[in-house]
Amino acid sequence: MRALLSVDDKTGLVAFARGLQEIGWELIATDGTLAALAAEGITARSVEDVTGSPVLLGGRVKTLHPKIHAAILAKRSDASHAADLERESIVPIDLVAANLYPFQRAAASGVTGDALLEKIDIGGLTLLRAAAKNHLDVVVVSRPERYVAILEELRERGSVSTETRRQLAAEAFSHTAAYDATIASRLSAAAGVSFPQDLTLSLEKVRDLRYGENPHQQAAFYRVRGENGAMTSMEQLHGKATSFNNMLDINSAWRMVTDFTQPTVAIVKHQNPCGIASETTIAKAYGRAFLCDSVSAFGGIVGCNRPVSAELARALQDTFYEAIIAPGYADDALPLLRERRNLEILAVPGYDPKRGRTDKGALDIKRVSGGVLVQTPDDSAPEESNFKAVTERHPTLEELTDLIFAWRCVRHVTSNGIVLVKGLATVGVGPGQLSRVVAVEVAVRKAGENARLAVMASDAYFPFPDGIEVAARAGVTAIIQPGGSLRDQMMIDTANRHRMAMLFTGRRHFKH
Repeated sequence: MRALLSVDDKTGLVAFARGLQEIGWELIATDGTLAALAAEGITARSVEDVTGSPVLLGGRVKTLHPKIHAAILAKRSDASHAADLERESIVPIDLVAANLYPFQRAAASGVTGDALLEKIDIGGLTLLRAAAKNHLDVVVVSRPERYVAILEELRERGSVSTETRRQLAAEAFSHTAAYDATIASRLSAAAGVSFPQDLTLSLEKVRDLRYGENPHQQAAFYRVRGENGAMTSMEQLHGKATSFNNMLDINSAWRMVTDFTQPTVAIVKHQNPCGIASETTIAKAYGRAFLCDSVSAFGGIVGCNRPVSAELARALQDTFYEAIIAPGYADDALPLLRERRNLEILAVPGYDPKRGRTDKGALDIKRVSGGVLVQTPDDSAPEESNFKAVTERHPTLEELTDLIFAWRCVRHVTSNGIVLVKGLATVGVGPGQLSRVVAVEVAVRKAGENARLAVMASDAYFPFPDGIEVAARAGVTAIIQPGGSLRDQMMIDTANRHRMAMLFTGRRHFKH
């Protein structure tokens, strides 16, 4: 029996190769793998020795040879294949272990141009595909973590089962497909193409989730290769395994707070904020965010853009939360939080509030029946210089500060969405309503007396003045909205009648 080893990732290689030799297998290896084995005293034949041909083009052509690929692709049950092998003096290869040049790692480290192109594997990819195609006769291994189990099967039964071979072949094809998808995505981006004719995504499973949207549903979390999002780098420090719904809300909470440079806290339920606030300390920000809707906060997710202090940890003890996500935790805060057995404590190490999120620009993808919808993200920061005061009264400096804050908040609220803000804290949120006036009524009802002297943000224009009338009666003094309605002048006249200031942004923030 013969095995061909050609790996960039040398994890577990020596033990695997030694194990194969111990049960009588002959080893063939490409240059780098051969050197790694020789350094450990393991003997293997070189590919050049098998093919009788030298390595060409500086290593671009090594295994691309009939004496390699015929040895892999020959069907053992086909007499004509056997005759071809005998005529050409080709000995079959029974196992191929290969993994590929680290294209993604090179790209992430800043390698570009010709240097990056050299990280595109050709020979290894071809070896895997050939072995996977002929998996009933050839064992194909694309993942080092499979080495131990394969050796166990070979030792116990003398061969690898058909079921295992099929699983390994599927893994190999998934591996090569993901590899090509990563390259295609990188080259499309380099060419400035956002929406190529064939959009290929490479997904890698990060973890299984506790369950899906409901306990009878199964779920898992996959990362998009090539993207550096917080959900893939976060570390769980405590608590039960994360569920599908919690992951959605954790992501929403993190996206909300990382929109702000000041210490900011968001409390999230069903991907909508129960409250968002910025303050001088993270504990004060939590207190003000909590006051926005203390009832809905129960069972929610807390997001912080600063490390959690002991003061904040103590404040959290009075309310049940599913999870908290933050850049880190003070040494005296973690023991307090860990007293709550089921609280999911999540950290995003290395987060810098000055840089903001690391996944800006990543395409937004939503699943529909039979396909996906793809769009560029609604990531751009407010362009205050483009805001236009359209009413007789312009906003005061205090109102303007709150209006800008509210405009950042409202893009995280599902449409139709309304946010009331006072002193850099939401005091009322009206999310996901079927009409805009109802969204205003919900926000005003949540705010109560806090609606007086607050400002209001609307994610889209007001089609009728009724929403503005409701806000005015509640005591709202200023409004920020995109504008663009055929009845804009009616909205302006209504605001003027109530001595309200109003800004048009020229940009809508629907979130469906």
